[in-house]
Amino acid sequence: MKKILLLHGAWHNGKCWDKVSAILNEKGYETEALTLPGNGENDSKDVTYEDYVNYVCDKIRAQDGKVIVVGHSSAGHVLQMALPKVADKVEKVIFNNAWLLPDNKSQFDFVPDEIKNGMRQAAVASGTGAIPIDPMFVRTMLATQASDELIEELMKLLVEQPLIIMETPVQAKAFAEMKIPMVLLYCTKDVSVPPGAFMGMFKAWGDNPVVEVECDHEGLFTAPEAYTEGLIKAINI
Repeated sequence: MKKILLLHGAWHNGKCWDKVSAILNEKGYETEALTLPGNGENDSKDVTYEDYVNYVCDKIRAQDGKVIVVGHSSAGHVLQMALPKVADKVEKVIFNNAWLLPDNKSQFDFVPDEIKNGMRQAAVASGTGAIPIDPMFVRTMLATQASDELIEELMKLLVEQPLIIMETPVQAKAFAEMKIPMVLLYCTKDVSVPPGAFMGMFKAWGDNPVVEVECDHEGLFTAPEAYTEGLIKAINI
């Protein structure tokens, strides 16, 4: 039985994987959905990027055997930092429309000024140093294929995101030297970034396999059946 570790991106937490986990479990896979420090329901937002990396490394080291790791969105660059430290425990990494960054660059280095400045101001106004989740942003950028009911359901799961995940430059040289197999699970209806951006981020690290699935950025929640079908292809490729 393959063990799959599922890592969420910004504003998310492990609960966002529940629908995918249920389908994978039915298909005979063992799953564990992680929640980064600061993204749990009652977590303090006073976290560091090092807390993210250490948490992921500790979870991977605790596994009995090798695991397959799936990273969605901002989880991409967290995995860039974490995986080289635990490469012996990872069979494969599957990036799902993930932010994979050049060395010494942060996610905000690739976000338009008006958007990142707005997020910084919102984080200050929140009083916690975390970015609130904007329902309009979810509707028009992330879950564009979702019904109103699904968006309402998703909004109940999302949390304020510590700003540190956006502003920390990645040290990616060790990631570039890794030999772990990589696959892109590419949601083709994602409009959260310019067309082809996530594909370009992935291909910058080599000519690795791509599995396409017709869903938006929130496919793991908005289209779990189609998403998981693609994920299983990526697992077995």
